[in-house]
Amino acid sequence: MMNMRGGCSLQVSILASGSKGNSVYVELDGVRLLVDAGISAARITKGLRARGVEPQSLDAVLVTHEHIDHIRAVGTISRRYGIPIYGTLATLRETLLSKSLGDFDRGLLHPILPDQSIRIASLEILPFSIDHDAADPVAYRVRSGEKCAAVTTDLGHFDDYICGHLRDLDAVLIEANHDPRMLADGPYPLPLKRRILSDKGHLSNEISGKLIDTILHPGLKHIFLGHLSEENNLPELALRTVREVIDRSESGNRSEGLSISVAKRHVVSEIIEF
Repeated sequence: MMNMRGGCSLQVSILASGSKGNSVYVELDGVRLLVDAGISAARITKGLRARGVEPQSLDAVLVTHEHIDHIRAVGTISRRYGIPIYGTLATLRETLLSKSLGDFDRGLLHPILPDQSIRIASLEILPFSIDHDAADPVAYRVRSGEKCAAVTTDLGHFDDYICGHLRDLDAVLIEANHDPRMLADGPYPLPLKRRILSDKGHLSNEISGKLIDTILHPGLKHIFLGHLSEENNLPELALRTVREVIDRSESGNRSEGLSISVAKRHVVSEIIEF
């Protein structure tokens, strides 16, 4: 792995992904990003250092939305190391109202707009809207030259707009949140089950497979399945279901040979680099 700045490789490592906490490290063209900081600052620091990355070397934290499993340590990381925070205006406002940021320099906040690219050093970062029960949630597409990755979770459904933003990627994180039968039989109260199943909830394993089948192309080098529910899913079930959906689709795609793995909740994932 290349740890020195200035490299042109793309690196993606999932520090944590699940209903209780999410954080993704992306390095491209020597620029270091954290997408969400929904676990403790200590876990983020440990995960980064396991990859040879010091947290103070981060160039930005990109926030998808204001739910606590995505912003838990945003304030701590930003205050401690002076890291800029990017998010939509509504997301930043709700994050401030939640008191999650604490007392820190608001000059570190950088409002963004969906479908308007921003530049961080050599990277072009495109936030795009997703449907979720949050103020103004987005996913992110990160590009430099010919290399491109995206982080896309917490979306209750997908459409042509979403697929258009997930074309021609090298690597992607897509949620496979739940198995509908496990959710139906599980302990969650009925209103919460309905929220998860709604168009502003989360993708099931099967819908995740359909989305992946739609965006597959020969250059897609790795797929992470993320944001798995601890109560309503199993890693092996998510992976099997996604592969089965691809194999039985009418697209002609096949899952054999496809590099796909399940992002872990409590353990840093393998690093993908190319």
